[in-house]
Amino acid sequence: GGLAAWQAAGKELSTDKEAPQAGDFTPAPGALPLLTADGAAALARRGVLLDARAGERYRGEVEPIDRVAGHIPGAVSAPTTENVAEGGTVFRDASELAERFAALGATADAEVGVYCGSGVSAAHQVLALAVAGVPAALYVGSWSEWTADPARPVATGPQPG
Repeated sequence: GGLAAWQAAGKELSTDKEAPQAGDFTPAPGALPLLTADGAAALARRGVLLDARAGERYRGEVEPIDRVAGHIPGAVSAPTTENVAEGGTVFRDASELAERFAALGATADAEVGVYCGSGVSAAHQVLALAVAGVPAALYVGSWSEWTADPARPVATGPQPG
C-alpha cells in the first residue's frame, strides 16, 4: 500500500533521520534455486514455468519495457496481483494460494519456476509459492534477458486450454 496506505491508517510522517536498529538477518547465498534462460526453456517443457507479469503482457498485447511482447513458449500466465488480498498489502491465505497455484499445475510435487519482466515480481511469486508450500526456482534474467537474444522463441496469445 505504500505511503497512501500508511497515511490512510493514520500513521504520522516525519523527516527525522532514524538510525536503523541492529537485526539478526544472516544471508544464505545459494539457498534459492536459480534458472538460466536455457533452464527456463527446459523447465517450461518438463515442469511448470509461471509468468508472473500481467496477463496482457503474457498474451503479447502490450510490452511497455522490452523490445518484444509475448511469453516464453510453454509458460503459464500467473499474475502476481492474484497473490494478494484486496488492498494488495498482504498475501492471500496459504490454502487460497495453494489452490490458485494447483489450478495452474504448480504443486509441491511439480518442478516449478517463475519469471517476470526483470525478476522483481517473480521473486514475489516465489515467496507466494513458498507460503503455499510449493518450492520454486527463479529465472532472474526474466523476459528482459529472454528477449535480448533474437534467436529465442516468443509465444503470444492466451494459454492453451
